[in-house]
Amino acid sequence: MFDLVSLIKTAGYLGLFGIIFAESGLFIGFFLPGDSLLFTAGFLASQGYLNIFILVPLVFAAAVLGDNFGYAFGRKVGPAIFKRDDSVFFHKDHLEKAKFFYQHNGPKTIVLARFLPVIRTFAPIVAGAGQMQYRTFVLFNILGGALWAVGLSLLGYFLGNTVPGIDQYLIPIILAIITLSSLPTIVHLWRAHRKR
Repeated sequence: MFDLVSLIKTAGYLGLFGIIFAESGLFIGFFLPGDSLLFTAGFLASQGYLNIFILVPLVFAAAVLGDNFGYAFGRKVGPAIFKRDDSVFFHKDHLEKAKFFYQHNGPKTIVLARFLPVIRTFAPIVAGAGQMQYRTFVLFNILGGALWAVGLSLLGYFLGNTVPGIDQYLIPIILAIITLSSLPTIVHLWRAHRKR
């Protein structure tokens, strides 16, 4: 789980692009380690294994394009979903609530979802299905992509260049990133469970 250094060295730039793209907008990407992967890639760039001037635009493009793909997918399947009958896993009123939610809270959700594992994968899909205005989505998708992909990569790069011997603390730092990024989701699920 924590051998991200080997994963990044093996996958290279193309692998990093694929992982960030998948986590940003494909159903299968929800389990991927985006936050810690970006930080570790930035750290490896500070050690000369990657070029930061290639890494930053690459992960930014992957994050933005992945979210766009998720939005387009949601937009395409949304009308079909609205026509489905209610089932155990699906209720039309949930999609109506999502549509209402994205009309009123969409911009900040697209940005904040970037920092929430699992949620960041499904947020653009739900935004598309909920028919969030595309122009608004694109603007905040770019902002969220910059803060998340560029920010975490540069944080890893900066700490790798300024803190002596930081590689000794890489696993605790990655654990802290995973914990902090997962905490809001865990708290939200816990509160929802208590309300039920």
